Amino acid sequence: MLNCDCLFCKIIEGKIPSAKVYEDDDMLVFKDIAPKAKVHLLAVPKTHFALLSEADEEGYAMLSHILKKIPGIARANGCGNGFRLVINQGEAAGQTVPHLHVHILGGETLGW
Repeated sequence: MLNCDCLFCKIIEGKIPSAKVYEDDDMLVFKDIAPKAKVHLLAVPKTHFALLSEADEEGYAMLSHILKKIPGIARANGCGNGFRLVINQGEAAGQTVPHLHVHILGGETLGW
């Protein structure tokens, strides 16, 4: 179920353009508009939930699918030497869009 007020839901629905790098029935991956690394992608489940604690069984199945796909997507987009995954949970952790998403960072040596 998509949330009509959510930025990422609007991107998933095609109402807001994005630089897509991968899409299937369960997820969309696109370039972050404010990259924090040479490669900075966002992997977004097509079902809306903001936090891991809000996921149901379908949400966790989608997350499993996303995590299985990320290594190939990362390699195909310049992260063959490694990448970092980040999932921010809540405003205090830096989550700025209330739709669960996985940051894929790489393409260079990353510091702490």
